[in-house]
Amino acid sequence: QVQLVESGGGLVQAGGSLRLSCAASGRTFSNYHMGWFRQAPGKGREFVAAISRSADRTYYADSMKGRFTISRDNAKNTVFLQLNSLKPEDTAVYSCAASTFDRVVPMHRTGYDYWGQGTQVTVSS
Repeated sequence: QVQLVESGGGLVQAGGSLRLSCAASGRTFSNYHMGWFRQAPGKGREFVAAISRSADRTYYADSMKGRFTISRDNAKNTVFLQLNSLKPEDTAVYSCAASTFDRVVPMHRTGYDYWGQGTQVTVSS
């Protein structure tokens, strides 16, 4: 299995930026597709972004395109999420997840097997 630990969340004003990190344990990090999800109070878990094992494919929810960027460094066993032009509605707990899918990069929580505990992002107006 893989252990995932997120960091980098915090409080930021609207229009600001944050860079989230997700550190993974083990020697087989590059075997997993990786995704980011978020959950705001009273709302369900929402897909944010995903990246394939070799980083040749990336995917974003429509509302995040142009503002968020997912990347990974397999040598460091870390996946990143760059959050730009943040809005109050981006306030949520952001979690990273690892998928054991083969070719398909899933964009739904059911496609992911391992989850971090999340990091809080709060955007003030």
